[in-house]
Amino acid sequence: MEYSNKLLLKGNEAVVFGSLLAGCDCFFGYPITPASEIAQTAAEYFPKLGRTFLQAECETASINMVLGASAAGRRAMTASSGLGISLKQEGVSYIATMELPCVIVDVMRGGPGLGNIAPEQSDYNQIVKGGGHGGYKVMVLAPSSAQEMCDFARLAFELADKYRTPVYILTDGVTGQMLESVTLPEPLPRRPSPDWALDFKVNPRTNYLTSIYMEANDLENLNKKLNAKYAEMEEKESRCEEYMTEDAEIIVSGFGICGRVIRTAIDRLRAEGIKAGMLRPITLFPFPKKQLKAHVAKAKHFVSVEMNNGQMIDDIRLAIECARPVSLVNRMGGNLPTVDLVVSHCRKLAEGGK
Repeated sequence: MEYSNKLLLKGNEAVVFGSLLAGCDCFFGYPITPASEIAQTAAEYFPKLGRTFLQAECETASINMVLGASAAGRRAMTASSGLGISLKQEGVSYIATMELPCVIVDVMRGGPGLGNIAPEQSDYNQIVKGGGHGGYKVMVLAPSSAQEMCDFARLAFELADKYRTPVYILTDGVTGQMLESVTLPEPLPRRPSPDWALDFKVNPRTNYLTSIYMEANDLENLNKKLNAKYAEMEEKESRCEEYMTEDAEIIVSGFGICGRVIRTAIDRLRAEGIKAGMLRPITLFPFPKKQLKAHVAKAKHFVSVEMNNGQMIDDIRLAIECARPVSLVNRMGGNLPTVDLVVSHCRKLAEGGK
């Protein structure tokens, strides 16, 4: 593939470029606003590179195609928005149980119900807490720019292979639709078919993948194995971005586009002499608990900035073990929290308000 190292791309387009450079073999999906450019871009570029693109008849079919392709040893991905992700959740539970690597992009829109096509962050609980049936977990990356949409796609495939797990790229409609300059990373080498895959051209027919365990002890042992893997993820893979947190008395957290709002707010607050800093979670699971807890000694307040009814705030409270008050700055229905809203809230906290 001939390409310029720097392109002007929407976030939705950038995640496809990143996936192709990560060696993704297959895309199976169904278009939905505000994620439709992902399917459109995949339809254009996957066949040109000899990769597989297929628009399935529905979301349920697409996630099961991902399951089949991953089981056969191929790097596979899909993408949707909240409504479509809901329909995929049964398949995601099967994939997690079978320990199959794949990447799923969720470009969040307003909800619940049909909601609207405006940006929101209301899929947090659905994705970070599992979503489908059973006690499985998935790794979740939260980009805040088109560049990170590209870079995190590459990272997502690496983590999916490392832990044999689904990895979500969870973003909002602003990040997916925003047009920005993106520097393309170097491509990863194409991955050979894994030893565990049902690839009869490479591996013997003795491989076995399943998500049904009829004996209670067998299923319990599987869950113990999965939970040990999740504990390893929490120990090794939590990521965040910190900005002016060294002496911060107010720690403000938000993921996705909220991180960019917060950063500007921090600059204004510092100009007023208010010691505020930003800790932006990059991984929502594993959540950066240790990094947040490290600020309890100095910080007097923690603030969660969200485009939902307050879903990440509980993870902040758990991370700091409720040692400090945690307050919420939020908008819903497709509205974005503004810099002024964050600054005003933090100003009141600094002045002793609740």
